[in-house]
Amino acid sequence: MTYLIFFLFSLIITYILVPINIRFSKKQKLISHPDTRGIHNVPTPIAGGLSFGIPIILLQLGVYFIFPELGYQILYLSLGSLLMLILGFLDDKTKLRAKYKLIFQIAIITIIYFSGFSIQLLTNPFGRTIILGYFSYPVTILWFLLVVNAFNLIDGMDGLASGIAIIVAVVLLAVGILKSNSIIIFSSIALIGTNLAFLKYNFYPARIFMGDTGSLFLGFNIAAISIIGKAEFKGITSMTLLVPIIALAIPIMDTAFAIFRRVNKKENIFQADKEHIHHKLHEIGLSQKNIALICYFLTLLFGLIAFGFSFSSKKILLSILLFLLFILIVVVYNIFKKEFKK
Repeated sequence: MTYLIFFLFSLIITYILVPINIRFSKKQKLISHPDTRGIHNVPTPIAGGLSFGIPIILLQLGVYFIFPELGYQILYLSLGSLLMLILGFLDDKTKLRAKYKLIFQIAIITIIYFSGFSIQLLTNPFGRTIILGYFSYPVTILWFLLVVNAFNLIDGMDGLASGIAIIVAVVLLAVGILKSNSIIIFSSIALIGTNLAFLKYNFYPARIFMGDTGSLFLGFNIAAISIIGKAEFKGITSMTLLVPIIALAIPIMDTAFAIFRRVNKKENIFQADKEHIHHKLHEIGLSQKNIALICYFLTLLFGLIAFGFSFSSKKILLSILLFLLFILIVVVYNIFKKEFKK
């Protein structure tokens, strides 16, 4: 009942806030205008991440004060979430330079790293778990940066980032229930409820975009949830990197191709373009709605495999995963074949 109330509260509050957010964005002139790098045709309000970011932060604080026995980690999560929300909003408002965004992201991640959000172990399906030791800090930083910027890069089409966030949060929720980790359950429910409400306004044709305000916030929270928990959960492979990496296969792969493409062309790796997977699918004739649904399905497929790692033979599931990844890489390569030949 507590979880149900929590879910309904997150859903209803966000649903109420989105229209207010639209008016606020228009008043503050936070508008995304059609340009050569975008695919939308009409001016659209941005900074929609405020609609779900504020409720999630309030819910995180509520959990801390209502259930103090869960520990202080969720309090630090709310602090990190607030700082990342502010960073995203400032970027939407003033268009921060990429290097400053990166510096601020590392600073925020460092703050919560020392509050207990750290990757101490890496999963090894074929042997003993790898203990990181002194490498814990750089690996944690890289993990957060990867997920945060993966969401930032895929937020280029109506409903894409919010829909993928819901699916990944559902996977994390299932594992949280399986492992009886209340912090992960509460955090995942908050992400699911708020993003479902936001998706009502963000799915094609979108009435508001989440902007960097939302994409940085979502990536940060999903990266944090995937490594949150008490000490005994850090040793469970499903709660370290394996689940979110597999569930986030699509955006992470898209990020990797984007970096490779820009380095190959000697361009700024943070420079926006129209060469992402969803843009290429749009070029070949698929509608924004169909592209979003395809990406949802693929993310769900990998998410189900990720959940299977929690209780099944990891070698068998890893073999299935590698096979699916191979097929996906072949498909993506063919989409980008002309660019690779260049």
